[in-house]
Amino acid sequence: MNMVLGLRCVICEKIYSPEVLYTCPACGAEGILDVLYDYEHVQSIFRPEILAARPYDIRRYEELLPIHGAGQLPPTKIGWTPIIEAKQLAALIGVTRLYLKDEGRNPTASFKDRASAIGVAKAIELGFGDIACASTGNAASSLAGAAAAVGLRSTIFVPENAPEPKVMQLLIFGARVVRVKKPATGITAYEAAYDLCTQACERYGWYNRNCAINAYLVEGKKTAGLEIAEQMRADVPDWVVVSVGDGCTIAGIGKGLAEMQRLGWIGRQPRLLGVQAEGAAPIAKTFFAGGELVPDRGESLAESIAVSKPRNWRKAIKAIRDSQGTMITLSDEEILQAQSSTARLGGVFGEPAGVAGIAGLKKAVATGVIPNSASVLAVVTGSGLKDVQVVRRTIKMPEPIEADMDGLDRYLKV
Repeated sequence: MNMVLGLRCVICEKIYSPEVLYTCPACGAEGILDVLYDYEHVQSIFRPEILAARPYDIRRYEELLPIHGAGQLPPTKIGWTPIIEAKQLAALIGVTRLYLKDEGRNPTASFKDRASAIGVAKAIELGFGDIACASTGNAASSLAGAAAAVGLRSTIFVPENAPEPKVMQLLIFGARVVRVKKPATGITAYEAAYDLCTQACERYGWYNRNCAINAYLVEGKKTAGLEIAEQMRADVPDWVVVSVGDGCTIAGIGKGLAEMQRLGWIGRQPRLLGVQAEGAAPIAKTFFAGGELVPDRGESLAESIAVSKPRNWRKAIKAIRDSQGTMITLSDEEILQAQSSTARLGGVFGEPAGVAGIAGLKKAVATGVIPNSASVLAVVTGSGLKDVQVVRRTIKMPEPIEADMDGLDRYLKV
């Protein structure tokens, strides 16, 4: 049963019917919409004994998803990713307890599978045969996989410098891939890909999966917040740390946590720490300075969060403020260090954007933003296998040896 009451604009707060596809008709492209639910009705159904009989994936949260039943969702297992206590990493960073939610366990190895699942379900529900998005990689591969699983045609617009392993995923899933060059106008290749995707959806009548304008996609990302609350219901962390690019991910996770508090599943909402790379930190700058967002360079080796003009910044800032959280920025070098320490001390190999939260947490503890007594959960948003080129900057391949014990002895003594 669809529990959606309507869609509310984050700027003018006007409420529209669910039939509005994308942004606010009055405010235009800046008028991102938020999905409203009949929480009283949800609460009458959304009980532990009911969820106990449901599959351990995003289907279990059916009443809090903007779809008419879970039947249109991809059959692949999306969500209910593991939460791992990382004691050695906690000791290095200096917090009482640290947990890692490993989103690399999703079907295409990233958090974005959650949003794409809702995207293809809505496309089918609304009668679309084609779906498209622009992405630096993860949203693209997740859409290609989800569309393939339900029989939709997908067209993906990627910057020409998107990591090859991510592009390979698109092609193996049968997506039509459009690689977009960086134009001479000064905008990034991602911005150009996004603009071209928007124009193509309008001209060809494709469903637009881009979270920046499609409110329903953030509801898929919200499921991670719902899961964190359910999985850690007995010991809710003080902080949840999330890397931030376009703003959709932290907005979604924050909404999921807030909904679980509203529905009585948790007694308090964790505070959110949003983390951005120094070369791509427009949301963090706006969070502290106030006012309207000023686009940034959008430069970072953590390409999944290297966004110069994030479109969901209002939702992101609101989610962080509502949780009494904050933001922090850090260098690419700090992100690389976190990638290594998270793998060696936490047992989770995350891509640069996926471990930026760990780097941000370390800096937040060192500067007193987060106390040593805190318990923290960090969301690792994607597998390190998605971008092995970055790893080659910090890891040296061993030289081959002769297949004899003398050669091994010499190697081990080095």
